[in-house]
Amino acid sequence: MSRDTVVAKRYAKALYSAAVEKGITLEVEEQLKAVVEVLHSDQEVQRFILAPRISESDKLKVLRTALQDKLSPIVMNIVELLVERGRTDIFAELLDTYIKIEGDALGIGDAKVYSVYSLSEEEQAAVAAEFGQLVNRKIRVTNVVDPSLLGGLKVYIGDTLYDGSLSSKLERLEKSFNDKHRR
Repeated sequence: MSRDTVVAKRYAKALYSAAVEKGITLEVEEQLKAVVEVLHSDQEVQRFILAPRISESDKLKVLRTALQDKLSPIVMNIVELLVERGRTDIFAELLDTYIKIEGDALGIGDAKVYSVYSLSEEEQAAVAAEFGQLVNRKIRVTNVVDPSLLGGLKVYIGDTLYDGSLSSKLERLEKSFNDKHRR
C-alpha cells in the first residue's frame, strides 16, 4: 500500500467519523465529489492550487471565499488541512476511500456499469436489483458509456468485474478457436 493510500485512508476514516456524528454522511460524499471534480477538471484551479509561488495562506483565503457557503464545515476543514499540508494530490483517493467506508457501514455497494448506450433509470434499477441480490447489498449504479463493448454490460463492484459484454465474449471465442488450431 502506497504512502498516499495510507494517508488518504486515515483522512477518510476521520472524515467519515465526523460526518456520522453530524448525520451528514451522504452530503459529505456529494461535497467531496464536487471538490474532486473541480480539482481534476478545471485546469485554472489546478494551476492555482499547485502554484509554488502562491502561499498556502493565500490559497486558503481564495478557497474559503469561493467555497464558504458551498461546503459543510467538516469538508471545508479537510480541504483546508490538505491544502496547508500540500496534499491536494490525494483528494481522489480520499473520495474513493470515503465512499468505500461509507458503503461498508451502510451496506451499500457502488457499481460502475459500462454499456454501449446510456442506461435509463429503469435499466439502472434492474441492474442494481440483480447485482444487489448477488452481492447482498444495496447497489448504487454509475453508468459509463463505452461503445467499444458492442453490446451487453461490464459491471465493476469493488475489485470484482462481471463481464457480459459482447466484445469480451467475442474475444473468448476467438481465443478458443486459436487454441484449437494450435494443437
